[in-house]
This record gives sequence, C-alpha cells and structure tokens, in this order.
Amino acid sequence: MLQGIGLGGEWGGAVLMAYEYAPPGRKGFYASLPQIGLSIGLCLASGVVALLSLTLTDAQFLAWGWRVAFLVSAGMVFVGMYIRLNVKETPEFAAVKQRNAETRIPFVDMIQRYPGNILKGMGARYIDGVFFNIFGVFSIGYLTQTIKMSRTDALIGVMAAAIVMCVFIPFFGSLSDRIGRTRVYFWGSLLTAFSAFPAFWLMLNGGHSTLVVWLSIVVPFGILYAAVYGPEAALFCELFDAKVRYTGISFVYQFSGIFASGITPIIATALLKTGGGQLGRSVRMWCSRGWCRRCRRPGLGAMRAVGRCAGGRGC
Repeated sequence: MLQGIGLGGEWGGAVLMAYEYAPPGRKGFYASLPQIGLSIGLCLASGVVALLSLTLTDAQFLAWGWRVAFLVSAGMVFVGMYIRLNVKETPEFAAVKQRNAETRIPFVDMIQRYPGNILKGMGARYIDGVFFNIFGVFSIGYLTQTIKMSRTDALIGVMAAAIVMCVFIPFFGSLSDRIGRTRVYFWGSLLTAFSAFPAFWLMLNGGHSTLVVWLSIVVPFGILYAAVYGPEAALFCELFDAKVRYTGISFVYQFSGIFASGITPIIATALLKTGGGQLGRSVRMWCSRGWCRRCRRPGLGAMRAVGRCAGGRGC
C-alpha cells in the first residue's frame, strides 16, 4: 500500500514536470522520458534477480536471496528525495497560483469536470497494464513452469526487452508529436494485442530455442509495447487542465492499474489451467463456449448446428 501511494505521487509528478516544461511541439517526447523509468527499473530488477538465481540455489533464493534486491533498491530512495526537495513548480502551475485560481479539492473538481476523460484515460491505461503484466510478470512463470525454461534465461529475455524498450519509448513519444497521440496509441494497441498470439505460440512451439523465446518477448514487449507506453504520458496530460492535471493523471494511471495489475495474472493463470498449458487453446475454448450460449438464444435455431461444430461439445 505504501509503495502504491509513493508511486502514485512520484509518477504523476515526474510526468507533469517533463510535460509542462517541454517546448511546444515536443511535449510527447519530453513526457515519454520519465516513462523510461519503467523499463530501466524492469531491467535492473530482472538483472538482479537473474544474477541471484544464477549464483544461489533455489532454497537459498527462496529463503533470503529475494530480499537482496529490495535492500539494494533502498539507495534509490535518497536519489528520489533529493530530486523532490530541489524541484520547483512548473511555469504553467505557477501561473495558476499567481491568479489565485487553484482548486480547493482537486479530486472533487476533477470528478465533476472530467468524468468522460477519466473513463477514457482508465480504458487506455488498462490496455497498457494488461499487456505489461502478461509479458513482464506472467510470462516468467509461464516459461519456467510450462515451457520448463530456467528462471535465469526467462529473466534475461525480459531484461533484454526492457533494454530495447528504453530506446523505443522516446521514439514513439517523439512520433506522437508529429502524427498525434491517439493515432500512435491506437495502432500501438492493435499491434500489441495481435502480437500476443504469435509470441506465445513461438514460446510453446519454438523447439525449446532460447533465442526464439527471447525474440518472442523482445519484439512485442520491447518494441510494440513502447508504442503504447511512449505517448501515454502526454496523452493523459492532455485530458486535464493545469488545475487538476497532477491529480487527474495520477488517478487515471494508478486506479486503472489496480484492475490491470491485480486481475490480469489471475485470468491468465485460469485460462492456462483450462487449456492444459496452452493459452491459444484456452482462448478458443472460451470463444466456443460463448458462441454456444449465443446459439441457444431464441430465433437462432438455424445457427445451432454451426455452434456445435465450432464448440465441439455442449451445444
């Protein structure tokens, strides 16, 4: 809970500073720079855990090794404190204060004036959160438990994707300055969604080739996902005015993240169990069941035969 409170304030503040200090026509690029913190953090975390997994036995890692990464990260707290204590208000918000136009309760003002934008932002954030948790979290367990790949190799694949992501996040942030945030986000969302199917097919049918598995993570997660996460910060900032922007972007990002981060691994694990270890088969089974239910509706009797063929049973 404390970590969530800290992240909720720090992410929004970092993005806000980058966006409002950015020169005209470069806000997408500048706002994407704090987003690189996600990939750097993921890279460092994966690298440290991979190193610990390589040097320690499973018993040692589970007993005390996993705590080492948390102790090492404590040094970053002091870096964050230094930045926070020495940063100034942005010119845009300073102008609001000078006019005495600050809102007394930003959260209430945000709810009253921007209900539609809140829902739009939460929906966009959910796309990002689902994909990140599938490839950044769930894929590690899938590779180690289903594909039987070593934990170190799985973590190296995620770490490689994070390194590549550091380059492509600002690239797509800059691209959003030229062709628009929504256009980049829209096509990025479609590409990431469709890339998940061939990626997991390659993980399962790649002939146990470590390089193939790594590519199946790096391409969708390191490159295509950046098309979503890169322009996202500026996209959220433009949903709200300066009075409630800090509150708005933090709320949209973190509140929607609760559902994306909390529910996605559970759903993925349930689908994996249903399909006997094959996600593609699980999706087909669920789609078939949904088709069968539709075929039972009155007036669709002519489609029931088709439903039996598609579902294979239960129609």
